[in-house]
Amino acid sequence: MATNDERGKGTINSLRNATISGNGKLQVGDNYTTNNYMTNHYASHSDPNLDQCLIDLQVTDPRHDKRRIEETKGGLLKDSYKWILHHEDFRRWRDDRDSRLLWIKGDPGKGKTMLLCGIVKELEKQGKKPLAYFFCQAADSRINNATAVLRGLIYLLLDQQPSLISHVKKRYKNAGKRLFEDVNAWVALSEIFEDIFAETLRDSTLLIIDALDECLTGCQQLLDWIVKISSECPRVKWIVSSRNWPDIEEKLDNTKQKVRLHLELNPASISAAVRIFIRHRVEALAKEKKFDRQTRDVVEQHLVSHANDTFLWVALVCQELADPKVRKRHMRDKLKSYPRGLDPLYERMMKHIVNSNDADLCKEILAIASVIYRPITLEELKVLVKSLEDFDQDDLEEIIGCCGSFLTLREGVIYFVHHSAKDFLLSKTSDQILPSGVADQHYAIFSRSLEVLSKSLRRDIYNLCAPGFPIEQVSTPVPDPLDSTRYSCIYWVDHLHDSEHAAKTREKDLQDGGFVHDFLQTKYLYWLEAISLMRSMSEGVMAMQKLRGLVLSCRNSSIYEGDGLTSSRRNVEVRELTELLRDAHRFILFHKRAIEIAPLQAYASALVFSPARSRVRKLFKKEEPDWIISKPNMEGNWNACLQTLEGHGHWVISVAFSAVGQWIASSSLDSTVKIWDASTGACLRTLEGHGGSALSVAFSADSQWIASSSLDNTVKIWDAGTGACIQTLNVGRPTAHLWFDLMTNSRLSTDIGVLNLNLPSVETRLTQASLQDVSHCGYGISADGVWVVKDGEGQLWLPLEYRASESAVVGSTVAIGCRSGYVLVIKFS
Repeated sequence: MATNDERGKGTINSLRNATISGNGKLQVGDNYTTNNYMTNHYASHSDPNLDQCLIDLQVTDPRHDKRRIEETKGGLLKDSYKWILHHEDFRRWRDDRDSRLLWIKGDPGKGKTMLLCGIVKELEKQGKKPLAYFFCQAADSRINNATAVLRGLIYLLLDQQPSLISHVKKRYKNAGKRLFEDVNAWVALSEIFEDIFAETLRDSTLLIIDALDECLTGCQQLLDWIVKISSECPRVKWIVSSRNWPDIEEKLDNTKQKVRLHLELNPASISAAVRIFIRHRVEALAKEKKFDRQTRDVVEQHLVSHANDTFLWVALVCQELADPKVRKRHMRDKLKSYPRGLDPLYERMMKHIVNSNDADLCKEILAIASVIYRPITLEELKVLVKSLEDFDQDDLEEIIGCCGSFLTLREGVIYFVHHSAKDFLLSKTSDQILPSGVADQHYAIFSRSLEVLSKSLRRDIYNLCAPGFPIEQVSTPVPDPLDSTRYSCIYWVDHLHDSEHAAKTREKDLQDGGFVHDFLQTKYLYWLEAISLMRSMSEGVMAMQKLRGLVLSCRNSSIYEGDGLTSSRRNVEVRELTELLRDAHRFILFHKRAIEIAPLQAYASALVFSPARSRVRKLFKKEEPDWIISKPNMEGNWNACLQTLEGHGHWVISVAFSAVGQWIASSSLDSTVKIWDASTGACLRTLEGHGGSALSVAFSADSQWIASSSLDNTVKIWDAGTGACIQTLNVGRPTAHLWFDLMTNSRLSTDIGVLNLNLPSVETRLTQASLQDVSHCGYGISADGVWVVKDGEGQLWLPLEYRASESAVVGSTVAIGCRSGYVLVIKFS
């Protein structure tokens, strides 16, 4: 299976030559000691940081997803999709400037995805406009979320317009891979899109998203974004597809410039397309099975009369008919056994599996496929199902073939034939494949994963030898010792977390001396090395946070021992595990960057620079480098500094937490304001625009807005979610202190008085803010420092020697520090 690194080479090479347009630290602590459209200029040099940026951005190459989908579904037939190119609704979307969004909707199996594949193919042929597309698939965690959609669209746009990389790179330079993966990745990516749209405002851009209903995480967010962009950006044209779901209908109804194409309202076109598809599949069957004319006609007529105009039904039946065990003489009887409709067909296929010799094994495989977070390879499946350990490649492929009604194999990766197949298994047959429930299946995957990792992980698993071997130079060995455990390495904690209803069993593993405790004591550093080699250190940080939460929830729990009348109850002991997890979490937070850069630094820098009494350091003392004769004397314990946030180019002057502690904002003498993720330390965005040092920063009470002041005599108001500058206020002098009114976002207190803010609503936010004069609320100092003002009107003129160099305003009291040395305190009625 190709890795993201390998898949990204084409795009990276096309971007390689595109022109690409301190030392400040912040510490956070606690008190717990191929389109033809190319219009860009190229430079003659290569930027390795650009290559890494594109590798980190790429969650998938949508072009490869499109090709895989087409091949999995038997190929793209122009005769099956060409009808839509001449449909009135499609032509209206294509030709009418005000028709910005075409929504193609229909029931499962009606061919929506292949229609969009055909549309993409035709638009690519024309090559007149930038085109980006994305295919959501619910069973694949890489491509079933809103963030992945934006990453895929941006990736294709950059391939066609390399100069756009500047909008990504200016944020990437501080945050790195975390920009695309942490909890605020959606905000950062939508912000990048806004910049891209602003630059390409003169050009029409085509964006296509298939299967909105298969976007499982952030679908409503994605729909809101589509509605917003389609309303605000007339040069962007959309095609989206989905099932007939009311929540999607409700959102897209807010788009005034849409065209709705309902497949069920076009029965003649769909029926004709299905007939063409049937003819194509039957001709292939006839050639393979050596049908005579009569048999071929019988098969074709039966499929036409029973398909209910559903492509998927035809594909599944033809797949079974293609089985070598089905002889020509069996064909008519076999055809009669297939009921009309998808669900009845799935029921028949499930009965066939249950009655087969491999029923138990097939059900176990289907159970795993139903709950995993991404499609897995045959090698990954092999370690999750113990009874498959001795199967060779042919045996594995054969057993997946026995599940072929529901699963398909493509380049060694197991997929559901269609999302409706997974829906059917979970809703209609869960009592057969998941008799103990979904939570128990999650627990089984966790348990097997940790068992395999405990046996297979070891130091320097890729034989890099050199402790400073850089990650960007690491080549995956053949065979890859991590090939079978990649899924388990990344997702074992997630499966443990989602086994919550299997609590009695789970809590035995989450106690002192339990399975998890033993794994961390013996394999933690080897696991860190492995996830670094997988370029997944951020996932490791999140896993440790999630695991700490699970253990904390066990503190007041109890478990039962024995059976029946002799069972007894005792409290779960987690003190030792809690302390080890706290240390392991601090360890990965502090040393994440070093291990990311060079995986073997897990045994060098990470151990040498950990506190002397660090539990992880003590447990893995044997792994400390023997080539360091005299090691630095470290403090006994972790200090209060959880993380050091690096990125500012000069001193940090001011910091502020958002209301619930999710974000940190910092202002610096480098004239920027940075927003950080408080839990991971990731720099989410850098706010640029001040013409001088940024002096002070503050969050509004609802964390919606950020205010910053500067030596350039301005106060800027920023949208905390997007980073857009909403207002720039000319206050006439530097303002050292800011804070929002706790009751309203419309007032900002400063050391020159309370400022009125005219903040826009969500619907009317601007991406660029013009310079505005300051408007005072109550008493304050005028912008030129000459007047004490009330509500912006001059009240008391200040003689030259009494004009403020510093001031403070509280209610009706004004304090003025004068250049002459006087301090005036004036109280007004």
